[in-house]
Amino acid sequence: METVAAVQFKKQSQTKEVWRRFRKSKGAVAGLLMLSVIVFLLVFADFIAPYAQATQQDLAIKLQGPSFGHILGTDAFGRDLFARIVHGGRTSLSIAVLATISSCILGSALGAIAGYFGGKVDSLIMRTLDIFMSIPDILFTMAVVFALGAGFINLLLALTLAYFTNYVRLVRSQVLNLAELDYVEAARAGGSGSTRIIITHILPNAMGVIIVNTTLNVAKIILYESTLSFLGLGMPPPAPEWGLLLADAREYMRVAPYLMFFPAMAIVLCATSVNLIGDGLRDALDPHLKS
Repeated sequence: METVAAVQFKKQSQTKEVWRRFRKSKGAVAGLLMLSVIVFLLVFADFIAPYAQATQQDLAIKLQGPSFGHILGTDAFGRDLFARIVHGGRTSLSIAVLATISSCILGSALGAIAGYFGGKVDSLIMRTLDIFMSIPDILFTMAVVFALGAGFINLLLALTLAYFTNYVRLVRSQVLNLAELDYVEAARAGGSGSTRIIITHILPNAMGVIIVNTTLNVAKIILYESTLSFLGLGMPPPAPEWGLLLADAREYMRVAPYLMFFPAMAIVLCATSVNLIGDGLRDALDPHLKS
């Protein structure tokens, strides 16, 4: 009697499957590598270019072009431009990431509550949301920062209030679709409370679209934060910041164009890398694109 060996197929984990599909996108991988280099420079900025080089003034070497001693040149006060870019990137990226996380948490919570409970709760949240959305994001953030004053916390608050609206509508639409599914009804029948159902059953299944939207919003907030700094509503000097570097370089565009070129390229590369990663995640997490 022949013995037939049983063949067992091990199901690939969801994380590995997402990573496999993510790697198929050359643009997404390039964006991940680019962002990794940027994050490495920002994390180890104190060792690569000490903060003193970003703030210490030396008028004897002002407006010197890129050289061996100063690879990106110096500004109008003799400060090293490379040091100011990497340390300024710390501030810009920190604000962008923290504002994205806080707006995601606030918007997702409100969207889940509105979609799950419906009725008067939904109407109250959505009508309040309409008021926020009637004001353009950039004008709203400018108004909040102008009223509260420039600073890290005020920038974070302004950008959070400007961007949480995106998550409310997104999560609400997902919850409306998920709230009536069988496993949610089974959880209700089993005695699970509303908070437990939302946190453990609904939001995890909406996490794909939330992650993609969060990633893409980081790039938008980097640009918005740089715009506020360019307009003088960012971190107060002498703290370096990408938008502030662009603002300071305006009057030297003809004699030292590198002062504007390098900070602008830092903003473009950072925003582009995050957008590429977001596009790759969107394709990897889309269940219709599984292969």
